Amino acid sequence: MSEVQYYATGRRKTASARVFLRPGSGEIAINGRTFEDYFPSPVLRMIARQPLALTETTEKFDIQATVEGGGPSGQAGALRHGISRALLEFNAELRERLKAAGLLTRDPRKKERKKYGQKGARARYQFSKR
Repeated sequence: MSEVQYYATGRRKTASARVFLRPGSGEIAINGRTFEDYFPSPVLRMIARQPLALTETTEKFDIQATVEGGGPSGQAGALRHGISRALLEFNAELRERLKAAGLLTRDPRKKERKKYGQKGARARYQFSKR
């Protein structure tokens, strides 16, 4: 029983998502939990569903994902990236639409490190002339 599945990895900030697309009815499970349970915020759910909505494949696939690292926002972004890449595995013709929406590009923005002799990455201690 070799069921068809499409696999891809998505990343954002320090989060990474392993995404498996299987033909189905639109169920999404993340780390063994339901989609609504894992992302209670409607904004994060919308972000994660973007590639499916764009390609009109919301009801065509069941998604099984393992997400690690980062926070809720980074994880939603990683999931979105992974779903987009997995959709390409399914059908390479979707590339134009996904690329135009910027969903195939890995967002390179990460937290900048704190610098020595400073308060933070860019914030400085207040300068006192006297």
